[in-house]
Amino acid sequence: MASSRLPPSALTLKQFLRRQQVLHLYRKILQAIQQVPNEADRHYLRDWARDEFKRNKGATEEDTIRMMITQGNLQLQELERTLKLAKS
Repeated sequence: MASSRLPPSALTLKQFLRRQQVLHLYRKILQAIQQVPNEADRHYLRDWARDEFKRNKGATEEDTIRMMITQGNLQLQELERTLKLAKS
């Protein structure tokens, strides 16, 4: 009899889509950080972003993940606003 359970490494469609959302956010944050004019600040922000994503890599609770994505998007928007103000 075939088991309907997925192997431990297989993602459900919902998990796969959420993972893609997280990776997209991570890439957007790194792209925004590249626009920071000061090299030391860029390095600090890159390390911060990398550490935050690594620290939360094991999160599995759907509500927690959604909340972290929302927080990440808010922080990205704040960084983009700050960069826009600095250029004007």
